[in-house]
Amino acid sequence: MGDEVMLLTGCASGIGLHLAGVLAGRGCRVMATDVDEAGLSARARERGWDPARVRLRKVDVRRAEDWEAALDEAEAAWGRVDVLMNIAGVLRPGYVRDLRPEDVELHLAVNVTGTVLGTRAAARRMLPRRSGHIINFGSLASLAPVPGLSLYSASKFAVRGFSLAAAAELRPEGVAVTVILPDAVQTPMLDLQVDHEEAALTFSGARTLTVDDIAGVVDRVLKRRPVEIAVPTARGLAARLANSVPEVARILGPLLTRKGRQAQERIRSARERAR
Repeated sequence: MGDEVMLLTGCASGIGLHLAGVLAGRGCRVMATDVDEAGLSARARERGWDPARVRLRKVDVRRAEDWEAALDEAEAAWGRVDVLMNIAGVLRPGYVRDLRPEDVELHLAVNVTGTVLGTRAAARRMLPRRSGHIINFGSLASLAPVPGLSLYSASKFAVRGFSLAAAAELRPEGVAVTVILPDAVQTPMLDLQVDHEEAALTFSGARTLTVDDIAGVVDRVLKRRPVEIAVPTARGLAARLANSVPEVARILGPLLTRKGRQAQERIRSARERAR
């Protein structure tokens, strides 16, 4: 991994926060970005990030000019950007009948437009060097639709489709594109779903992934540059089956929903006991 230059989004919390620290600790130079500038600065102080190794910048992934400014700064400081990780994302649970126009716009703008703009901006700078790696974060919801999370599913389906098409275009020119499709990860995004019954399927897995699990996946991705990786493998295969044969999802969905709601209740009970 060495002294690679990496630009990450969504670094004020969750996966982005963890990866920025891990990668900087391994010798990478990291441009850590987030729309929450104050939160990002606070987390950097709390974790003692070396400002010579990690630069902070506010980036609203929905704004093309923010992408260009961040890439300009990284190149001015370190000469290039080797890896872009599109991590920033949003999730608001909701049944279709309850969806608000602003929720539709937010999911598509952050999750889809943000990923497209970042991929575009990074690719245009990597292509002349015929070198670089763009890593986009999808979800198992990119593989199988999740009732109760229809907007999130739609946005992550789009992220996967765009990433696979981008990979086919850019790999012959020396730029790799990978889309990572994780199951639920223990982050603030997961915490906000605990009290929403419509998010029950999120909690139906055997266990919740950790940010350390994701760091391990990123290690493999950086070395092997696959086009796509789903984590864990078994849940990924189940998601692909559910998408390929919708009748399977119709049959298994109620069982998994019941399992997920039981898990939500256990989490809520443990939270109450801890208070």
